[in-house]
Amino acid sequence: MESNGWDSAGFRDRVQVVLDDFLDTRAAQLAPLGDDAARLLAEARTTVRGGKRLRASFCWWGHHAVAPASDETAVLRACAALELLHASALVHDDVMDASDTRRGRPATHRQLEGEHRAAGWRGDPAQYGEAGAIILGDLLLSWSDQLLRRCGLPLTEVAPALEVFDLCRSEVVAGQFLDVSVQARGRADVETAMTVLRYKSAKYSIERPLHIGAALAGAGPAVLESLSAFGLPLGEAFQLRDDLLGVFGDPGTTGKPAGDDLVEGKRTVLVALALDAAPPADAALLDRSLGTPLDEASVARLREVIDASGARSQVEAVIEHLSELAVTALDKAPVEAGARDALRALAEAATQRTV
Repeated sequence: MESNGWDSAGFRDRVQVVLDDFLDTRAAQLAPLGDDAARLLAEARTTVRGGKRLRASFCWWGHHAVAPASDETAVLRACAALELLHASALVHDDVMDASDTRRGRPATHRQLEGEHRAAGWRGDPAQYGEAGAIILGDLLLSWSDQLLRRCGLPLTEVAPALEVFDLCRSEVVAGQFLDVSVQARGRADVETAMTVLRYKSAKYSIERPLHIGAALAGAGPAVLESLSAFGLPLGEAFQLRDDLLGVFGDPGTTGKPAGDDLVEGKRTVLVALALDAAPPADAALLDRSLGTPLDEASVARLREVIDASGARSQVEAVIEHLSELAVTALDKAPVEAGARDALRALAEAATQRTV
């Protein structure tokens, strides 16, 4: 139990129960398809297991910022829908980034690739794995909409939240394409990197979950605007922290290889700042190394380049500034006192984390 009286671990457990129950129902529906559908469902279960449940948490407290839940089970199901959206994005993201692992285990496309190879099937195992992951991501995306629409609240109450959810999904998908395009061009200034960050992650991680929860509670435009003033800068700070962890994070904690973002060639704000500020030789080394196989020594050298450029400390300063903006906006927002305390705690958890 946390100081504000909210049991965050208990909440995560409740979200997991909702997801497990939902997938049990889907498994029964798909049972006539046989073993292949069962394998797909097994991957779905793995994909939605664990995690911080920040999106569900912000949705929950976005609702309680406006009004107590008239039906807690229904609101919890609505919150869990965001975790299905998140799982869909992660599965697709791992394919696009050619990531080998997710949370310390093989990424979905690698798991399915391994099953193909072990069975000695025809065709390219990697192509099979990627196809399966795309299909699973699409299925999870479809299910996220289904879980929200059928959360148990009257459709008149769900409809405003569905409008936000539609916008949220469009933003994150288009933001993902912007990210892919930036990596393909092999360049991104700080402004472009911030646009990618905002639409691929910041909005769908915090601002839109807050809006969905508040919309379910009947919030008007003024309340939604006040939640944006809190949620958008906080979402940006959250993703900037994620970018730092992608380069400097401990693999034992993050579940990703050392310097994974460097190997994947991600043109983040951190990288853009380093390329701007590093001496020409160091900047050239960083630029040509992005997106290439890197051993531990190479990762260590690129970390030194980024650190010495001042980019790491700049990003830390921006995180602190954005966090302060968010908390200041929260203090002024017309929200319930208990929700304000919980959202303040969530803000700290989102920006000061190590994983």
